[in-house]
Amino acid sequence: MTTKINWMQGCATALATPFRKDGSIDDECFRSLVERQVKGGVKLLVPCGTTGESATMDEAERLHVIRMTVEVARRLKAHVIAGTGSNNTSAVIDFTRKAREAGADAALIVAPYYNKPTQEGMFAHYAEIAKSVKGFPIMLYNVPSRTASNISAETTLRLAEKHENIVATKEASGNYSQIMEIIRGRPKNFKVFSGDDASALPLIALGADGLVSVCANELPKETSRMVEKAFDGAHTAARKLHYQLLPLMDANFIESSPGPCKFVMKEMGLLEENLRLPLVPVTKTTQDKLRSIIQALKF
Repeated sequence: MTTKINWMQGCATALATPFRKDGSIDDECFRSLVERQVKGGVKLLVPCGTTGESATMDEAERLHVIRMTVEVARRLKAHVIAGTGSNNTSAVIDFTRKAREAGADAALIVAPYYNKPTQEGMFAHYAEIAKSVKGFPIMLYNVPSRTASNISAETTLRLAEKHENIVATKEASGNYSQIMEIIRGRPKNFKVFSGDDASALPLIALGADGLVSVCANELPKETSRMVEKAFDGAHTAARKLHYQLLPLMDANFIESSPGPCKFVMKEMGLLEENLRLPLVPVTKTTQDKLRSIIQALKF
């Protein structure tokens, strides 16, 4: 039976990592951003995911970011789901163990990218990880647009049935039929999170348990409130917030994420707009669009 994780519900933020001009991590800024999240109503923190540019950080840097997140989360009573995935199974096992030792409450593990495993390979990858970190909660992360491979509903459900510490999935496939199949067939206690801001409200209506958000980096209070209203059954209020936030939700992906998000955060005075290559700052055309959207937001 899937392990019951009571705290794993609601709005989680896929945290952006602030860098200085020299490429180093801005620790003071990062801690401030994490505090802002929790004070804005977000209780689930996801460092070292796609939005955090983890693919360009070495292991020591990722562990450092996880430790900083844990430090703030413990003080402010939030939980940490650390990104520990890669396309090397043994490396994922090793790093997931280190994240657990660093104080993370769970791991977010992206589907293996580049290798393009079969569904049987996908199952074996996650099964080996689950067996190697018994008792530590794992959230699958399905994002075919990034990985060039999809975790099918059948594979997700099979993993959920076979391994009690595979407790959730972050679904960013955009495939509503697949996600509904997972929600309908999941074992008791297995959680389904939207991996796309714009899909959160409809998926919660269909039975999903939360959102892993990019938009919450910019507007944590409003994004978390939208999710809360959805769970409270306040549909009119939730829809109003959804449509107010929708232009920003969509604009965050005009160019490769987290480029647009970091530009908006820079405009808000939250961080410097520094990304690590091969990502670069957004174009002037995108800047103009984002400024227009920011100005139109009525919060």
